[in-house]
Amino acid sequence: MEFTVTFLQYFGKAMLLSYPLLGFFVLVITLLGLMVARLEGWPRHEGLYWAFITALTVGYGDRRPSRRSTQALAVATAVVGIMFSGIFVAVTVAAATQAFQSYFAA
Repeated sequence: MEFTVTFLQYFGKAMLLSYPLLGFFVLVITLLGLMVARLEGWPRHEGLYWAFITALTVGYGDRRPSRRSTQALAVATAVVGIMFSGIFVAVTVAAATQAFQSYFAA
């Protein structure tokens, strides 16, 4: 239990530090989703759903852009999503590494 608490403390601190960047990526994903929804004629909530499913690399395939311009925006959404996911994973690994080091140093 001590390790878990230590990990969560390091993870929380790292998330606070990376929050501006992660928040920016969420904003970009949201804006791209709204743009695709408008160009494709989808309701806003469908565009947001599509953008986050695409950005988080789930990709159900129930919605997909059909125009060249929106397909280009889909690629941009996926790239931003990969960066978002990469930072989240990096923060998690860094927190786990620090927690392991402090656990075994004690």
